[in-house]
Amino acid sequence: MTEIAILGGGCFWCIEPVFKAMRGVADVTPGYSGGHVDDPSYEQVCTKTTGHIEVVRVEFDPQVVDYETVLRVFFAVHDPTTPDRQGADVGPQYASAIFCQSPAQRAVAESLIAELQAETGQAIVTRLLGAEKFWPAEDYHHDYFARNPYQGYCQAVISPKLAKFRQRYAHLLAQ
Repeated sequence: MTEIAILGGGCFWCIEPVFKAMRGVADVTPGYSGGHVDDPSYEQVCTKTTGHIEVVRVEFDPQVVDYETVLRVFFAVHDPTTPDRQGADVGPQYASAIFCQSPAQRAVAESLIAELQAETGQAIVTRLLGAEKFWPAEDYHHDYFARNPYQGYCQAVISPKLAKFRQRYAHLLAQ
């Protein structure tokens, strides 16, 4: 039995390789969620008018890695204190968001957000949303970092996030 987490942490290119490297994760798919347009394109989402957020759909084995750990990694590899922004990526499609798939997921997310706010003294702006339709991104977005590791954005933005994950969560790396 696997569980699904749908997470928006800025550009999906940045989040996908982190979860792909994680033990217990069966599949990671970049896509869009939360909007009002069926099967949106990347170009449509970039207009900032569809209401969609760039997300990753993480399918994981809760017997190997639990949902709380998935969220801890999520919060460690993006900035949950900046509304609609991750670094130079600005717009509502880059919101920090968790699309809770169940009341249990929402409870875990709420508890973890309260813990992080108490630890850091900063407001966590991550949106807790319901289980909305997930639309997979176009094929060229899948495994973007793996296919383009030397591209400028990948070197400047994604590589440091992946290195941070590997260092801080070495015990969670897939073999």
